[in-house]
Amino acid sequence: MASELRAAIFIAKQERHKNLFLNYRNLSNFPVELLKDEGMQFLERLFMKRNSLTTLPENLAQKLPNLIELYLHSNNIAIIPQAIGDLVKLQSLDLSDNALQIICPEIGQLRSLRHLRLANNQLKFLPQELGDLRELETLDVSMNLLRTLPERLHQCLSLQCLTADRNLLQCLPRQLCLLPDLNELSMAANCLTSLPLDLGRSMELQFVFVDNNAQLKALPSYLYNKVIGCSGCGLAAQISDVKQLCLTLGDVTVPLPSEVKAIGSETDRVLPLEELACRVLHAAHNSCLSTDVKFLTSFLLPKSLLDVVRWPLGHCHRCSQPMFTIVYPKLFPLRETALAGVHKRTTVSFIAYCCSSQCLRTFDLQG
Repeated sequence: MASELRAAIFIAKQERHKNLFLNYRNLSNFPVELLKDEGMQFLERLFMKRNSLTTLPENLAQKLPNLIELYLHSNNIAIIPQAIGDLVKLQSLDLSDNALQIICPEIGQLRSLRHLRLANNQLKFLPQELGDLRELETLDVSMNLLRTLPERLHQCLSLQCLTADRNLLQCLPRQLCLLPDLNELSMAANCLTSLPLDLGRSMELQFVFVDNNAQLKALPSYLYNKVIGCSGCGLAAQISDVKQLCLTLGDVTVPLPSEVKAIGSETDRVLPLEELACRVLHAAHNSCLSTDVKFLTSFLLPKSLLDVVRWPLGHCHRCSQPMFTIVYPKLFPLRETALAGVHKRTTVSFIAYCCSSQCLRTFDLQG
């Protein structure tokens, strides 16, 4: 293996290759052959994915000064040297799936950087110097331990796609709404409790994904003409064979939703009692089998609550389950649907999916 590596680097030097592929080489150290003598002054793209590297050499920029793209996905890199900031021509840096806990501030010196991927590391915070990357178009920091995003991130005026899924974020900096070119924002599976009211005001922002934020109860009105990630109705994928539980109120017996039996399970989705109660009352109100049920629903509920029960916020596109308190829409431009030829003006259609496994699989395929 070592001889093959040396041969590959030797040929690349002799023939002045601009691209060098060293993926899947089981490398635990950066190849010294790359750094000997003058290095590889002509190399522009270096691929070293899925090795076992733990760090980068301090003289990387000196030996590879014309590097434009550096791919280090799936290594064991824990530390990025400060000298990373000397790669002034670097446009794409992929450090996803490593062991990074800290990103040095010198990364802000990469003024030509357009794509930065830091997903699936152990980062608890990001340096404010990221705001100095004025040419940055793509930033992926998903699957880390971030609780906040840098306040200066809104200074990345070229940013088009920001992905921060599966972190511990509780809020989104309002300044991000000012990004002029931001087209896609994904913050799914965080701890968001609210979103800035200005989010979606920009005409450039078209895709917003905030699904699987359990405490997020509402969306800014500007998002209703965007493509929005769906959270859905939470209907269980399979109905258990166990006898269904019922609630008895006087002479009236109302069957409880199957989710009640799933409370405490880590694999099943459990809905808020408010949502479950609305669905039970909605089913009871629409039942024509018993006049007692109609009497109970109409006279024991205040008119404001009765109106909520009568008219759900939406229905699951796949299973038609009514949704009252936790519906997140998935909006599709009509030009992408079968109705594209019906209307001359571009508009949108409202589609919502529930959280059953079957419906979510369909959503993943279509969305």
